[in-house]
Amino acid sequence: MIIATHNKGKLHEFEVMFKELDLTLSLETMENYPELAEVEETGVTFEENARLKAETIAKLTNQIVLADDSGLVIPGLKGEPGVYSARYSGESHNDHKNNLKVLSELATRSPENREAYFVSCIVVSFPGKESLVVEGRAYGEILEELTGDQGFGYDPLFYIPSLNKTFAQMSTEEKNALSHRGAAIKQLSNELPKWLKENELG
Repeated sequence: MIIATHNKGKLHEFEVMFKELDLTLSLETMENYPELAEVEETGVTFEENARLKAETIAKLTNQIVLADDSGLVIPGLKGEPGVYSARYSGESHNDHKNNLKVLSELATRSPENREAYFVSCIVVSFPGKESLVVEGRAYGEILEELTGDQGFGYDPLFYIPSLNKTFAQMSTEEKNALSHRGAAIKQLSNELPKWLKENELG
């Protein structure tokens, strides 16, 4: 299976999950396929972008491919930053500027408009088969200032009232137990073995 990422940390997450499921799949990342161009994420939903990556790469390689897309949704900002989460400030993967833009956009809003949730959508594809799609969410609120120095992305703004902490104040274990990606991976671990068996892929 190809994990459609260059991120070794993400690869490790899935290696641990597959080992626990006793799945005999060897995993690769896009580092093993330098000849393949980046798939342009032109979808308007997280599922569309994850499907684009998974299904395009599956057709090009004739292998099982897992891709994910994730981001922050703030209903009070009409769903922004959404699928543009990584490049909300106009600069791809500049976490600090993205956070500052969220704070600026929310500055004139009333407190009840600070509810937010993270989404993680995972798609697993193989040519000629119906793709497997799972989604996880994590609900919280956006603080008025950056708090905590752990994690990445919007973690310093994403506050969980029940724990009185942002994602950036949590240990990795705490965050994984609550996070959108953790929820999606848990669902994937329940559904992937059945999908592989039904499609005679494992």
